[in-house]
Amino acid sequence: MYMNMRKMRYLKRALLLFEIFKSHKLTTNDLDKAENKAFHLNDRMSDFKVLIAMVRDVWKGRYKMSKWNMSIIVGTIVYVLSPLDALPDFVPIAGWLDDVTIVGYALTKLSVEIRKYKEFSQKNVETAVVKPS
Repeated sequence: MYMNMRKMRYLKRALLLFEIFKSHKLTTNDLDKAENKAFHLNDRMSDFKVLIAMVRDVWKGRYKMSKWNMSIIVGTIVYVLSPLDALPDFVPIAGWLDDVTIVGYALTKLSVEIRKYKEFSQKNVETAVVKPS
């Protein structure tokens, strides 16, 4: 009986999260907030910031990726920003563990895309260097 009630609570929370994620439109302000929250992700911080940079470059038309990969990134960012996590962020340490787990999962799923993006970024940095006249 107790287990069924607990499952129902988690199901309700999951459905609420799904509705929030489905209807949320990511903004540049959200990306700024996500960058500010990245320090909570410890060793995943720099990788999470790469995901944010990927979104910015896609929005600016500088980088192309599939809608599926973009949806994984957007969902990950929205999850990190959402106060309705599986474990609320105000719970010390444990509150950020679910965010770290979600980011880690996204990084695993996007490893090929991230490698392509890093190569793209490196090429653009090299070509942006102004040669002396």
